[in-house]
Amino acid sequence: MKQSVISIAVLAALSSIALPGSLYAAEEMSSAAEQGKKDAEVLTIMATRAPLPASSVPATITVIDGDEIRLQLSVANSLSDILGNLVPSFSPSRQKLTSSGETLRGRKPLYLIDGVPQSNPLRDGARAANTIDPLMIERVEIIHGASAIQGMGASGGIINIVTKSASGTSQEVNAGFSSQPTDSSDSLSYHAGYLWSHGEDNYEIMLGAHLRESGLYFDGNGNAIGVDTTQGDTMDSSSQDLFGKLVYRLNDEQEIRVMLNHYQLSSNGDYTTVTGDRAAGIPAISERGLLEGDPAENEITTASFELRDSNFLGGALNWQLFSQDFSALYGGGNFATFQDPAYGTDIFDQSRNDSNKLGSRVTLNWQQIADMPLDMTAGVDFLEDTTYQELAQTGRKWVPETSFENWAPYVQARYMNNGLTLSAGLRYEYGNLKVDDFTTLYSYNSTFVEGGSPSFNELLTNFGAVYNFNSEWRGFISVSEAFSMPDVGRVLRAIDQPDQQVESFLNLQPVVTDNNEVGVEYRGQSLNFSASYFESNSDLGARLSPNADGIFIVNREKTEISGFEIDTNYALNNDATVGLMYADTDGDFDSDDDGQVDTPLGGSNMTPRRLNLYWTQYWTGDINTRLQWNKLFDRNIYTGAEAINNFNGYDTVDFTMNIATQNAGMFTIGLENLFDEYYFTYYSQTAGNDSRNFTGRGRAVTVNWQYEW
Repeated sequence: MKQSVISIAVLAALSSIALPGSLYAAEEMSSAAEQGKKDAEVLTIMATRAPLPASSVPATITVIDGDEIRLQLSVANSLSDILGNLVPSFSPSRQKLTSSGETLRGRKPLYLIDGVPQSNPLRDGARAANTIDPLMIERVEIIHGASAIQGMGASGGIINIVTKSASGTSQEVNAGFSSQPTDSSDSLSYHAGYLWSHGEDNYEIMLGAHLRESGLYFDGNGNAIGVDTTQGDTMDSSSQDLFGKLVYRLNDEQEIRVMLNHYQLSSNGDYTTVTGDRAAGIPAISERGLLEGDPAENEITTASFELRDSNFLGGALNWQLFSQDFSALYGGGNFATFQDPAYGTDIFDQSRNDSNKLGSRVTLNWQQIADMPLDMTAGVDFLEDTTYQELAQTGRKWVPETSFENWAPYVQARYMNNGLTLSAGLRYEYGNLKVDDFTTLYSYNSTFVEGGSPSFNELLTNFGAVYNFNSEWRGFISVSEAFSMPDVGRVLRAIDQPDQQVESFLNLQPVVTDNNEVGVEYRGQSLNFSASYFESNSDLGARLSPNADGIFIVNREKTEISGFEIDTNYALNNDATVGLMYADTDGDFDSDDDGQVDTPLGGSNMTPRRLNLYWTQYWTGDINTRLQWNKLFDRNIYTGAEAINNFNGYDTVDFTMNIATQNAGMFTIGLENLFDEYYFTYYSQTAGNDSRNFTGRGRAVTVNWQYEW
């Protein structure tokens, strides 16, 4: 079993670091690390859609493998937590079901499962980080910065979740529990899962199931953290995941792949929230009680069918057909937005977001064209998305049914010779939006809006260069663009002025993001270092800001973001490694529509300055540990009455230990927030309100067990 967290500032030959979670003895890890460096040169990042060595990709890339995911799950409760621990340019996790306000380099990333988009371009339900159980994940690939290679929605980057594959015949059992010393009963969480795989000469099959029960979370002062009764919560919840994958080889050149994953997470609804007071520093807490309405839930089915042919028109063909059925129910309230005299007074309601996607992705790769050092990738993507948002208790449409068709042919060329890699590409995005006539809610003046079918088109370009100065130093530069929609549902539902037409409504125009980046990497015998600087600009961005109910609206404004990232590690000896990851990102928007940015972006749109330090140690061949320190720095951008939205930073320390046994499998013990730090989360401080003035999790103890045979 090999483990590495591979962070590359692009180009970079991935630096494969031996981290806790491996069964190798310390002496064996030395040779494994050397082999990892060789493997890194030919590691294919699926998110790039071409069989490229990682060292030739002009972008900052992070790869988190399955063993590291398992290790982090002893001190984390979700994929967002894991990304926050290992990717400093990713926003601190909200520690809730919603991922609203969680950004990558200050912009929204595009989530994928085996290339199937999980993000919803028409009505962003902010649940894309919770569509599959981590047990089913083989690795996570993160491309930092705007990219169009996977289609629309990747203004902040790409987070591609690669599911597990069968390897021979094996069975795997995972189980574990966690609890907090403050209240070991109410905080008790547990999980159990099973994976079965079988492979023959011409086929492989994998089947898996996983169940989780999550208890209540407590902060460092022993308070029961408030449950997010509106956006949804991962605590006091139940989740199930059913997974299957089939690979069938038709012959030496052709194979088909089928993947199906069904994931459901539902709140148990056992707690209500006692509102806090932001000004007085009083947190929102939970108390036992029945929630009004139905508990929040996520239910997602993702399916894909792939045909691969290694000899099609002289190249390698990958044709993927996919579908996703997404349904997210949110908690409710007696919000002013939901009121309508026709339905009574003091109306309680809650919203449901439904989205159905169908798509096709054709990719053709040609290598060494005419025996020259020239490769080419070409293809065409198609996406059909139908989305609506309703108020579930009264049956009112909050966002009308909206359909979107997107066609995108593309071509990418790469020249690689004598340590130099040049790449350039074009992608043409054509989108057609269809909305029938509709009337907004009473709270938006029951405004009639004339439907229409506006279309959008954009030619996106990219250019990159990577140069290997010698066997240790590399550098890269890239200029790329991304195309995304501005959360059409939020825009449409908030129209409150008469005589508006979907056909000509300016705020429906796409977001085109320009990303410029330069980076350098050093890879030596003991020291690995990478650094990159980036700028990300959009003439018509999509900044989120809350209204009086805490419901977010979209502001179409010019935005400019810049920052830099550092990732380095040093092997003290064969048994110990220390590492540092740092990201500093800042951004501004144009608040007065004069074409110049003038106001800092707030916490729902921007990440704070962040430092992650870690130390890994192999004590014996069977025991290894990791100690990690995450520091978030202050961010004081407001004065006067708005100063309440400034951020007071905090530190957390986590500790994990892996213990391998001869006959009983692997045990992982984790201590999250080792020193029981009391803090308010980043989102609560910068974009919350009294009812969402949530504190972060205090000390928690987790024991996980994995057994394979």
